[in-house]
This record gives sequence, C-alpha cells and structure tokens, in this order.
Amino acid sequence: MASLDDLPLRDDLVGRVPYGAPQLDVPVRLNVNENAFPIADVVIADVVASVREAIAGVHRYPDREFTELREAFAGYLGHGLTAESIWAANGSNEVLQHVLQAFGGPGRSLLSFAPTYSMYPLLAQGVGATYVAEPRADDFTLDAATVVAAIERHDPDIVFLCAPNNPTGTALSLDVIEAACEAARGMVLVDEAYAEFAHDRAQTALALLPRFERLIVSRTMSKAFAYAGVRVGYLAADPAVVDALRLVRLPYHLSALTQAAALAALRHAPTMLARVDELRVQRDRIVAELAAMGFEPYASDANFVLFGGLADPHAAFDGMLADGVLIRDVGIPHTLRVTAGTPAETDAFLASVARFAPSARP
Repeated sequence: MASLDDLPLRDDLVGRVPYGAPQLDVPVRLNVNENAFPIADVVIADVVASVREAIAGVHRYPDREFTELREAFAGYLGHGLTAESIWAANGSNEVLQHVLQAFGGPGRSLLSFAPTYSMYPLLAQGVGATYVAEPRADDFTLDAATVVAAIERHDPDIVFLCAPNNPTGTALSLDVIEAACEAARGMVLVDEAYAEFAHDRAQTALALLPRFERLIVSRTMSKAFAYAGVRVGYLAADPAVVDALRLVRLPYHLSALTQAAALAALRHAPTMLARVDELRVQRDRIVAELAAMGFEPYASDANFVLFGGLADPHAAFDGMLADGVLIRDVGIPHTLRVTAGTPAETDAFLASVARFAPSARP
C-alpha cells in the first residue's frame, strides 16, 4: 500500500494536513458550533414528506438552477432580493469555493483579517490563489481605517470579512464593510454564517447590496437551521455575480433531495429561529458566568464564546474532556472556545470549567 509521500502531490500540498475538528463520542459536544437543538418534529415530518416526494423523480437530474429554492432563500432574506441574486451549494464552504474559483486563482490574492475562519487559506490554496492575512486589534475588532489600509497595501482581488467573526464571535459594523467596498477594486465577500445569532439581526451586509455590485453576502443553513448534516449554504449578490458562479459550478451540483430538504426547512423558518433565540440566551449566560469566575470572555454575536484567562488551555481542555465536555482549542494563546448549547449542556460546561477558573486558583 502506498503512502501519501509516494504520490505525485502538487508541491504546495506537500506536508499539509486536512481541515478537521475532533469528532468524539462524549455526552456534551460543544466544539464545532453546531445548533444544539434537534429539529422540531413538525419540521422533520415536512422534510420527510418532501424528500419522499422528490425520490420519485430521482431517475431524472435535478433542477440545475434550483429555481424554487433560490426564490425561497430570497423570500427568507428579504431586502427586496429576488431569485436572480441568490446562489446555493453544498454548504457555505462550497459557496466560498465557487467564489474563489470564479474570482481567484493563480496570480490572484485573497485578503482577510486574522484570527478568522481557518478554511479561508485552505480554500485559497485549493484554487492556487495567494492568501494574505492582516492582524486584528488585540480585542479582535476591526475598524474601517485598518481594513482600508490593508486593501490599499495589498490590492487584493478578493476580500473576505467574517461577520460575526469565527472563532472570536466579534461583530462587524456596516461602516467597515462599506469602507471595504469603496476601497476594493475586486470582490468583497461578507461571511454571515452566524448572522441569525447577532444581538441586532438588522445589522447585515444585505442592506448594502443595492449600492455595491461587487459585494457578496454568504449564509448557511448549518447553524440557525440546525442543518449541519444536510450541507446547504447560499449567498446573495448582484445577478452578474451569480452568472459568474455558473461558470465554475459542477453540473447539477445540488441534488433533488438536498433541494427538497432545504425548501421544507425554509417553510418553518420561524420555528427554527425560535430555537436560535434560546441559544442566544445560553451564549449570553456563558459570557456572564465566565466573567464572574474571573475568565476573560470576548463579546460574541455568534453561537459560541471565546474566552481567555486560562493559565494552561491544554490542561483545561483535557480536564473538561475527562468530564465528558468537548470544547475547542482554536490556537489563540490562553483561550478556548465553547459553543452555546442547551441549558443542561451549559450547566455541564460551567460546572466543569469552574475548576480551571482564575478565581479557583491558589
């Protein structure tokens, strides 16, 4: 049997490791920002019925343009959007990949601001584009001056802004996005994977789309809709941008079953968002109680909390794992990240992490 070293890999892939987070069978899994609540029975019934109906036609290719789904996404997002401005794929990572395939590539560059979503450099590398990362402020915020200066310095073909930012949960104001759009000659993508968890959902880059034809706003059904296992992501942009993405997508890339399942979930958007509100309560509870223990939680507009003040993050991670609580070490010194879970999961996390709190140290 050959090893990876025996294969004629591309030079830029030698020594690389694939993206991945631990998938461990423990009682409390709060490490990959999944929606902690299972889908409601009424939604499951609709999804099952819709998929069953779709199966009858799977001997034919699905609607290549997934027109009905695009119309449903436009209705869900609002802001006067129509189907012509919507694109979708198998998870938001594939949506981002389509954008990079269309507007990136060899000799082109992607600019973002670290720490941020760890898939950005991997996606850039996959299309042969250069990834450039500029630092955020110490509290992980971004201001317009910093973003504009970076754009002027690097003249990127694409800018990725994560709002709220993963893995820090940091919100991004619309004036920063507006400044980026005005300064950039290329495409500006705002990754709003966690937008439904924001304290103010009205603060979305969707409001800026009529003014900037090179602005793209991406979303996902993995988080708010508890559809991580279904794999559906989407974006809103000028119709010309959608036309560009058609040039790089694989034929019939969204299966008939995926389209049917996504449409069923969108019919129950209010039910799904009610669970989002419960997770926002748990997120804010985590921030408050971690602060009371002496930790340094960062303000979060997502469904997770990054917190500092850990003398030994690795020991804390291992200790909580021994308690059956799995969270995430994202590589930022003296920090760990925890996903907001159910009230019982939050109880378990807070009880476990208390042993490593600054207030508990001798």
